[in-house]
Amino acid sequence: MPKIILENVTKRWGRFYAVDNINLEIDDNSFVTLLGPSGCGKTTILRMIAGLETPTSGRITIGDKVVFDSAQGINVPANKRHVGFLFQNYALWPNMTVYQNIKFGLSNIKEEMPTVDHGAKRADALLRILRKPEDILRIYEDCTDKKGNLDTHKLMVRLIDTFEISMFTAKELMRYRLNAQANLAAKVQEIRSKLEAELQNIRKKHKEAGYELNQKFEVTKNGEVVKTVRKMDKEEMDLAVRRVARIVKIGMFMERYPSELSGGQQQRVAIARTLAPEPSVLLMDEPLSNLDAKLRLEMRSELQRLHIETGSTFVYVTHDQLEAMTLATKICLLDNGVLNQYDKPLVVYNKPNNLFVADFVGNPAINFIEATGAQKPDGSFELTMLGDIKANFQPVSEMSYAEWLKAQETEEQNRLQWEQERLKDKKSVEKSNKESHFRYHIAKVDETLDDEDEKKVTDSDFIIGVRPEYIKISENGSLTGEVYSAMPTGMETTVRIRIGNFLLTGVVFGGVTYKIGQMIKLDFEGNGIVLFSRKNGNLITLGSLKV
Repeated sequence: MPKIILENVTKRWGRFYAVDNINLEIDDNSFVTLLGPSGCGKTTILRMIAGLETPTSGRITIGDKVVFDSAQGINVPANKRHVGFLFQNYALWPNMTVYQNIKFGLSNIKEEMPTVDHGAKRADALLRILRKPEDILRIYEDCTDKKGNLDTHKLMVRLIDTFEISMFTAKELMRYRLNAQANLAAKVQEIRSKLEAELQNIRKKHKEAGYELNQKFEVTKNGEVVKTVRKMDKEEMDLAVRRVARIVKIGMFMERYPSELSGGQQQRVAIARTLAPEPSVLLMDEPLSNLDAKLRLEMRSELQRLHIETGSTFVYVTHDQLEAMTLATKICLLDNGVLNQYDKPLVVYNKPNNLFVADFVGNPAINFIEATGAQKPDGSFELTMLGDIKANFQPVSEMSYAEWLKAQETEEQNRLQWEQERLKDKKSVEKSNKESHFRYHIAKVDETLDDEDEKKVTDSDFIIGVRPEYIKISENGSLTGEVYSAMPTGMETTVRIRIGNFLLTGVVFGGVTYKIGQMIKLDFEGNGIVLFSRKNGNLITLGSLKV
């Protein structure tokens, strides 16, 4: 499967930048989720990869083929990019059966393909199946009820799925009526002899015409496969439909109409239709948003399995961070058309690049605590937080805050310089949706008390990010708090703790109950506490926090 590369891709409408200078490399056979709030540019990126939206500038490569390049004037149409697109709305034809819906896209394909002798291929498939006639007999028995009535529809589906053959080959097999044990061996031998003679005769005819058949029953000449620009024939389309039906487990529903299917079954049909042409990339735009919570969980598992079985590259749009965390090999987190972080799910969760990423990923949400202080000579930070509580933050690895500040200043200067250079281009337009610092939220009991004028933020102002699981409630805790609310779910209890006017959220695993108003002790444990700059919202370092 191909790698997808986006280089300096921008999409704007007027002065509004939906996607602003995105650089992204999606590895082959990866499952990448484009995550972010509504309007952040997720679907626009997906549509630009598919060819349904034309970028304003930049370059997009799929595999070894450049499909878009604004500088060279390349823009390969969507139907030539070999990508599958699964929409939020399944868009199934209500007047077509499941089989017809899946087959619909295949009937429109016309491209250079190998010439295949399906008569020889079918004869070979039947010979392979007839090597074990007892397997056929067992399928007949499974499809016959106690009264001896044979369910022919069930029989056909079982034959197709068991032997991975087309409907036409299955019908041929059914015509042999191999459902009786008497004289079965002799009957099978007779059929095999006829098929072998038929296959030999087909090969002879090709040889006389100067051609041969390879192992896939493709017509070859001088060792080269003979290719022609053509449409897929009925046999090829049926094999493709049956193949994807097996993958998504809808073989029994082929004669039904979409209105006769559940939401999950319709979703499977839409996936099968997208997979049928064997796209090199599968693009999905919030495909589970129309399903209920239980079905969404089930379909997530199916998509994971599907990714492994097909070996395809999946690019998946969602605003559900839980969906992104559970499905993705990598998460691409966007905000206001700008890439904020592109990493593995646990890296995004444990080491967020900035306040926005930290806040968007995680449920319950991360606790933000404002703090002031400075780095000491030993490398730790002496901080004041939660009113007047003194704390010590110890980085996990040696770092210099002064050097970090210099690096941030250089990075900001480079960004401004790049922006000025961009504006010098006659084709460039000043951005109307300019970036602004993320407005984090500090949870308080009474937020109306915060009336004092906003002081100027300096390099001595920090934000501490504490995931709920890093709040440890114990009898020997250094901090004293009051249980503001407690929400047990069985497996865990989410506790909101009041310290003065501030609220912290913690998670306690196991069947623990707390009373509202109960006084408790707590600590911050682990090395996963995150220290951010309040000035620009960026990650400084990870570490531990002691009160």
